[in-house]
Amino acid sequence: MFRPPIGRGRLGTLAARTATALALIGGALAVTPQAQAAPPTAPDRPQGPCDIYAAGGTPCVAAHSTTRALYSTYNGPLYQVMRTSDNATRDIGVVRSAAHPSPDSGGYADAAAQDAFCDHVVCVITKIYDQSGTGNDLYQAPPGTFRGPAVGGYDTLAIADMAPITIGGHKAYGVYIMPGMGYRNNNATGLAKGDEPEGIYYVIDGTHYDSGCCFDYGNSSTNSRAVGTGTMETTYFGTATAWGSGSGPGPWIMADMEAGLFSGYNAKQNPADPTVDSWRFVTAVVDGGGGNQWDLRGGNAQDGPLTTFYSGIRPGSLTNSSYYPMHKKGAVLLGTGGDNGNGSSGTFYEGVMTKGYPSEATTDAVQANIVAAKYDVTRLSLSRATTFTPRSAQDVTETFTNTTGSAAVGVKLSLSAPGGWTTSVKDTRDKSATFPSVAPGESVSATFTVTSADRTDAGYLTGRAEWTNPSGPVKGRQSAESAQAVRNVLPIKINEVRFRTSANSTDQFVELYNPSADEVDISGWTLTTTPSGSPGTMLAKIPAGTRLASGAYYLLGLAGSGLAAPTGPTGPTGPTGPTVNVRSTTGFAAGQQIDIDTGRERETRTIQSVGTAASPATTLFVPVSTGPWITVPAHSTNVPVTNATGFTVGDRIGIDSGDDYELATVTAVGKAATQTTLSADAAAGATNIKVAADANMTVGDTLTVDTGENKETVTVANVGTTGAGGTGVDLTAPLRLAHASGVDVSDPGTGISFSPPTRHPHTSGVPVQALGGGLTLDKPVKAHPIGAAVVNPLVKTAGYQGTPAPDQWFGSALSTSAGSIALLDERGGVVVDAVVYGSQQSSSSGNGTIATPELAVMEADQGKGGCITVVAGAAAGAGRSNARWPDGTDADSLCHDFVTTTVPTPGGPNTK
Repeated sequence: MFRPPIGRGRLGTLAARTATALALIGGALAVTPQAQAAPPTAPDRPQGPCDIYAAGGTPCVAAHSTTRALYSTYNGPLYQVMRTSDNATRDIGVVRSAAHPSPDSGGYADAAAQDAFCDHVVCVITKIYDQSGTGNDLYQAPPGTFRGPAVGGYDTLAIADMAPITIGGHKAYGVYIMPGMGYRNNNATGLAKGDEPEGIYYVIDGTHYDSGCCFDYGNSSTNSRAVGTGTMETTYFGTATAWGSGSGPGPWIMADMEAGLFSGYNAKQNPADPTVDSWRFVTAVVDGGGGNQWDLRGGNAQDGPLTTFYSGIRPGSLTNSSYYPMHKKGAVLLGTGGDNGNGSSGTFYEGVMTKGYPSEATTDAVQANIVAAKYDVTRLSLSRATTFTPRSAQDVTETFTNTTGSAAVGVKLSLSAPGGWTTSVKDTRDKSATFPSVAPGESVSATFTVTSADRTDAGYLTGRAEWTNPSGPVKGRQSAESAQAVRNVLPIKINEVRFRTSANSTDQFVELYNPSADEVDISGWTLTTTPSGSPGTMLAKIPAGTRLASGAYYLLGLAGSGLAAPTGPTGPTGPTGPTVNVRSTTGFAAGQQIDIDTGRERETRTIQSVGTAASPATTLFVPVSTGPWITVPAHSTNVPVTNATGFTVGDRIGIDSGDDYELATVTAVGKAATQTTLSADAAAGATNIKVAADANMTVGDTLTVDTGENKETVTVANVGTTGAGGTGVDLTAPLRLAHASGVDVSDPGTGISFSPPTRHPHTSGVPVQALGGGLTLDKPVKAHPIGAAVVNPLVKTAGYQGTPAPDQWFGSALSTSAGSIALLDERGGVVVDAVVYGSQQSSSSGNGTIATPELAVMEADQGKGGCITVVAGAAAGAGRSNARWPDGTDADSLCHDFVTTTVPTPGGPNTK
């Protein structure tokens, strides 16, 4: 996956790193065996929530946490992180019980392992392991009714260090969900189905929420779509009101039962469900009985019992059957709605699902266990620093909160910075601040003045706290660290962007601006774009010798076309002739002269003939129900695709992106994949199934029927007609299992065949593009990358058509709905400026999904519902644009720095 470089380090808060030096003093001691003291033993780990549920007769069938073990005996991994720098992964497990240096029962997450592995690198959480033993791990959520902003329509992954806390006095991390993120397992086993009973709880951050759909955890559909009322049962926390609410302004604990968030019997407000706005950590419980019964409970995860907000019959069940009997499907999700509605925000710490309806006494005991785990805030935090310019200064406040359980004596706070930077306690020359004593639960702060170096760079501010615990569970000298990424860049801004007009969806421009008093050399700087759902590409590289004067603008316009595939020795020129594959052929004709690329790389050629343009990329098939993905191995000559339209034998095909991009020639065009459902029940032993769609099914195809423990594969013998009354699909062998109407059926299809074989493996969701016949030129061209501009001055209906003429053309179109644009320095190592943009708020989007979370964190505070630039829609005439107002303004707040203007001014002063 392409990600613009973000300096040398990761974003968010660098976790605390604690080092204890043990001096083992040896000596020969003459003692008799009777006089020798018994060596200390490690304490037993206390019960976990799943031990309590098991004792109550309702065992866990899914148990997820990034903070602690949920069984007293669990010693496996809690979650997996991946470094975005090299895609290396590391499982993060639990700390074992120990006798030295102080008795420690363990069981909490090994945050130090994450800190070491992710040092100065962005890490994301790729998997949350199921501790129950049923294998219901949570993975990156696949596309559903709503598509995610990651490549292939997957949801994005949570940045691993954005939710630091303490549990039992030890550092741990939660799962910080921003709009567009989500985790799921549609192929789960052992979960409640139909009207079977279950229990669900999760522990979450009571201060992190929004109104988007839906910060859920629990039981959902197996195909990431809305499949009818009563097909979900999950916990929910937030302020959404489209389907129901509690009393007051919210947030509320509610239950998502599909097509409805419920706080009681009625579809709308339940006054007994209170606003939950005073608990930093929240326990939310939804239990569903087998039969017409469900409970909604909640409590402070740090103190006290649960409160019952509702206990009674299912919503509307006195008058209709929408939610009784239930039709639960048995998948498990986190952070999204059942249809992959991914506009929510929230932070998850732990949660479980049970087999059976827990008693109130059992859930009360689980709440007591959660309180005993001692969730608390992180010990050390830094206030947010915005972008520095060379030799600029900002104040940063460092706060220490004593969560140790005993007095912290001699608390010393200090702050370090990258080389060449300086820090000191505000209005002094002191390098640290000391506080005599900090009582348990209290906080102290020191403000430091930070001055950046005289050169551009990126690095970290690292706060450090040192103190002594004279008593309590852990005695002696202690320390904690917290860091945040900072950058020091020249003040060039992405100043205005137009994404479209009503007459021309490709009439796009990007404008840079220099608000400083000095001329700036921008030679070799690059612009990249990451469209929502697609890999990133380079928009433009600014030619050598380009200097931007004080108060001057640099305008880049979208060319009428651009290269859809690379050219040169690895591209479609050479032995096959001087043919280039292009994004658009609108307005192109034989005999016209065109320019390929810009600056010193520009070449002029004459068109000999015009073929077809490249088709919009489809994806390598995503088996949504049984995935989360499949891998086509290296040396393959066929890929299953979501859509086979546009592929032609003899034309080129582009597979994947970045370093894994491959070109081949199509040798056969088969059928696209199918994701459908059974239209009628199918009995064990049947040799015919009824399906809702079969147009792309072929004799000999392998179908996957159902999910989880009921999944099986069958081979197609004959394809008939669709629907419950159709002739259906005949099978070569009888079904082993019975399957209910509505369960999922998938068929990868016969796909697209090509030559030569692939060099790399490729996974579900990566782009697969029919490149078309392209343009045949009078002679070959040298090597040019995907996205290089193809400029034709005779094209008047595609690309940028405004005045003034651009200083530079770019060839890849910006997404008109959501994505990001990043400006990088000449080294490609520091993000100078960026825009992350998306749709306006709706019931399924808190503030639009975030295509590039790392950039969003750099450019705006992502608390509550997130902060992105709301993309300006189309309008008549010159259209609308997103513009900084006034020119060059930048408070590192995407939702405030940009305004929508109806008077775009490319290359000139912005106006509202």
